[in-house]
Amino acid sequence: MSGSATSQPGVVTFDYSTWSALYPALVPSTSQTQATDYFDQAGDILNNTPRSPVQNLGRRARLLNLLTAHIAQLNLPATAGGNGAGAVGRTASASRGSVSVSLDMGPVSQSAAWFMQTQYGATFWQMTASLRQMRFVPGRSPRARIWP
Repeated sequence: MSGSATSQPGVVTFDYSTWSALYPALVPSTSQTQATDYFDQAGDILNNTPRSPVQNLGRRARLLNLLTAHIAQLNLPATAGGNGAGAVGRTASASRGSVSVSLDMGPVSQSAAWFMQTQYGATFWQMTASLRQMRFVPGRSPRARIWP
């Protein structure tokens, strides 16, 4: 769907050259094939169809690219900077001998925890806060039913 060469109206198509320019630190360890698959996974998290809650395609592309970077970062091998590189949160404590750093994001909900593992996921979570709010859908009020 998104990794294909043909574009569909209302759907963001993955552009590896743009993504790699935005996230150059991930390029050495993420091939175009892998990035395309991660983009498709991102589309499973954020609807990439004309029925998406994010109707602005530019904004949706930014969000999907962030999610793609988040997934790519999570999939990096530890030797390539995965699993802890690009630490997220404010420094809660630090030591010097044998180097120790503790980071804190404050109280994090269970649904936010997966996103808070990378700076890209934390940015995505913040940018989509409005999507996690209750939405009012205007319509007709139900007619009162009065029993005799």
